[in-house]
Amino acid sequence: LERVIKSDRKQPEFSLTFWKYYANTVSEKRIRRARLLASTHQKLLEEVYNIYGVPPQYLLAFWGLESNFGDYTGKIPTIHALATLAFDLRRRDFFTTELIEALKIIQNGDITRDAMRGSWAGAMGQTQFMPSTFTHYAVDGDGDGKRNLWASLPDIFHSSAHFLKNIGWKPQQIWGRQVMIPKNFDYRLADIKIKKPLSFWQGLGIRRINGNPLPQNDKMQASIILPMGHEGPAFLIYDNFRVIMRWNNSPLYALSVGLLADHIAGYKSTDIQLPSPLPKLAITNIKKLQQKLNMLGFDAGPPDGIIGSKTRRAIRQFQEKNNLINDGYPNWQIFKAAGIL
Repeated sequence: LERVIKSDRKQPEFSLTFWKYYANTVSEKRIRRARLLASTHQKLLEEVYNIYGVPPQYLLAFWGLESNFGDYTGKIPTIHALATLAFDLRRRDFFTTELIEALKIIQNGDITRDAMRGSWAGAMGQTQFMPSTFTHYAVDGDGDGKRNLWASLPDIFHSSAHFLKNIGWKPQQIWGRQVMIPKNFDYRLADIKIKKPLSFWQGLGIRRINGNPLPQNDKMQASIILPMGHEGPAFLIYDNFRVIMRWNNSPLYALSVGLLADHIAGYKSTDIQLPSPLPKLAITNIKKLQQKLNMLGFDAGPPDGIIGSKTRRAIRQFQEKNNLINDGYPNWQIFKAAGIL
């Protein structure tokens, strides 16, 4: 399928910022619909919660983000898409494995080949499981002998919760929370890889968004992340945030799941004011920044336009050398100091 290769090679013009991602995913319309669905399917969601320990608001958040509650599951034949990507050289081993897993699903009788449709990359059903995730974690929730993530809500909710439980979901623990940070905060500590007890962050002056102290629970390790640098919101994240990232390895995705779940449940835990207009970050400029950082001796990795951990580390080093706030975020001051804008 030529369109699958085109989708795999396609690169967006702009990198999604937190503001843009949040506006697209945590909308009032989606929150209202999720609350209505929570009421409609309350009995099923409570049943799943009692078995797996995953609260309903999180299952609804995943469902909403992955397929807009089943509206968009993809129309591309999964076997054709995976066979195309398995033949292609770029990620042949990965997609060959996924192709074999998809064939096992058909062989098992869960779905027919013609009905197995999804995204261009092989993600399937209302939760967009890859075939290997399906074969390992999908559950027959309605007892009909099949695992149908395209049409059966019991199968969809049971499978989602079963997957989350098996990759480390901690019952009775939230994903994290928005927090206030003090003016003298050492921004080098704002790193998803740095985990400290809550008392450590409390001692540095970190507070809940309403100004109250953090919970007194030193068994919980947490990290600080700043998805828009020091000028944007700050979040204290816990172990369940990392579990969400195992579903989709993107901090922006994990934040959206957590924040959407909070809104669905009615928690008043955030204070996010979207700027107008929403900022855009051109990928061509990110590539130029990575090239410049590499040229100056700060290893930002290959200039691919992706702001990963290596690029953020290089930005921090550049910020420190130029007496800028070292939050690792590529704001206009970075581009100006690097002579790009």
